[in-house]
Amino acid sequence: MSPLERIHEGYVSGRRARKLSDHLAKLLPQNSQVLDVGCGDGSLARLILKKRPDLSIKGIDVLIRSQTQIHVSPFDGETFPFENASFDVVMFVDVLHHTGDPMVLLREAVRVSRGFLVIKDHTADGLLARPTLRFMDRVCNARHGVALPFNYWTRQRWLEAFQAMGLTIIDWESELEIYPWPASVVFGRSLHFATKLDK
Repeated sequence: MSPLERIHEGYVSGRRARKLSDHLAKLLPQNSQVLDVGCGDGSLARLILKKRPDLSIKGIDVLIRSQTQIHVSPFDGETFPFENASFDVVMFVDVLHHTGDPMVLLREAVRVSRGFLVIKDHTADGLLARPTLRFMDRVCNARHGVALPFNYWTRQRWLEAFQAMGLTIIDWESELEIYPWPASVVFGRSLHFATKLDK
């Protein structure tokens, strides 16, 4: 682990998980069956479940870790191994920008969801947004073997994708306060969003 990765683990990672679990727990409907796509080791899902024991969360990922905190099934990165309308909610947390074409997974999410999508990702708007996001991705994900195509969309591109999929925005939050000061000055800004979408 590099010095930067150590700083991220000690200074940012825990706060990020706590803040995201707070935001996501508020977006997920009561008593939902949730599919967490690209869930990693499931630690974020576990934090959400502590706040929302009414939920059921199942994970899928292309890379299965040796130890996970929820049940995680493998998938090929394109097709979800579930029937149509298998879950109440499909959730993506910083996953779609790791794909060559986010629309592929959005279509799959619409197919297997009975009602909602919940997405946390990035917006590549503003001064030096893309280089900043690339740096963040390298520090956070390179050591885990996660694909890094750096496929960041602007807010407008996200909105166009949602419209093309027939999705309606129910909630959109861009002040997630993931990073502590002073890191928030560089890595916070308008680079993050969390949204709840209705089919």
